[in-house]
Amino acid sequence: MKANPKILVLRFSALGDVAMCIPVLWSLKRQYPGCDITFVSRPFARDLVLPLEGVNFFPVDFNKEYKGFIGLIKLFIKLKDLNDWSFIADLHGVMRTKILAFLFRFKGVKTFAIDKGRDEKKALCRKNDKIFKPLQSSFERYQEVFETAGYFFNLSAFPGKNLYSWEEGYAHDALLMPGKKIGIAPFAKHPWKIWPEEKMRNLLAMLDKQGMQIFLFGGRGEEKEKLDQWSSELLNGHNLAGSLTMEKELRVMASLDVMLSMDSANMHLASLVETPVVSIWGATHPFAGFYGWGQNLEDAIQVELSCRPCSVFGNVECHRGDFACMNYISEEMVIERIQLVLNKGSINHHINNSFRVNP
Repeated sequence: MKANPKILVLRFSALGDVAMCIPVLWSLKRQYPGCDITFVSRPFARDLVLPLEGVNFFPVDFNKEYKGFIGLIKLFIKLKDLNDWSFIADLHGVMRTKILAFLFRFKGVKTFAIDKGRDEKKALCRKNDKIFKPLQSSFERYQEVFETAGYFFNLSAFPGKNLYSWEEGYAHDALLMPGKKIGIAPFAKHPWKIWPEEKMRNLLAMLDKQGMQIFLFGGRGEEKEKLDQWSSELLNGHNLAGSLTMEKELRVMASLDVMLSMDSANMHLASLVETPVVSIWGATHPFAGFYGWGQNLEDAIQVELSCRPCSVFGNVECHRGDFACMNYISEEMVIERIQLVLNKGSINHHINNSFRVNP
């Protein structure tokens, strides 16, 4: 083990998984301040990584400069010449990173890769004979990669609000308006992780009547168009979809009293800036290891059904046919949990013990 290692870290996507790398890298750097870390990911990750002191960022665009197998070879050559690497930490475990790891090993550089726990996740999600228990979190799995390389450290409380404060002032004028500030991120990558639209719109109306300032988060295109319509029906609605940089989105999230999200990237972004998140879970389950950093497990709204979870990522069609895991969650259940979080006033700054993360 080198005292001041030069570490190349690979994690290309998705946004939520990249966000989950950040507290791990921060904790590693805190324990080993002399280590030289370069994080390789897609350009969207820049604003997440740059506030980490001593962590460099290398953007990769697989649709342009590094497209295809030839592009991957080009990427390898650039990364190889960038530094005299002590080892490669593959936090992704996909074909691209496996090819890069093979090439680095051929050049004599040690590589260490994530164990995704596919078998135990399959056992958690199968239809019959489930093994229903909390699995390692992604934070722990990332941490394990570095420990396999000989670098042991605790996952420490992540000071997100301090790190992601690039400048003074508000990122959005509506944050100056009276009333509690609530973020709503109603979408997810897969439909089986999304609470029914009718229920969400009912909830928005209820929150609006309470005088809350509602900030809607989503992507460009269809999501933005839908949220434009929703916000037009609210007295205190503000649609931020597709209009802010990642930096400004994080700054808005840091100013919220609470965020409501699905099992999605926005849960992880809000967690990075220490904003309490009320999350709605359907086909997926926090036990699979993708719960938000530092969030209270009690704030995950879910109904206990023998079929849950039916998938790790929410990409498997409901075999019951009634989408009970989401349809059984009422607007009253959600608003009650939001009020409990608001009354609590602040997030519990710890990792839930059920995921066995070091304090």
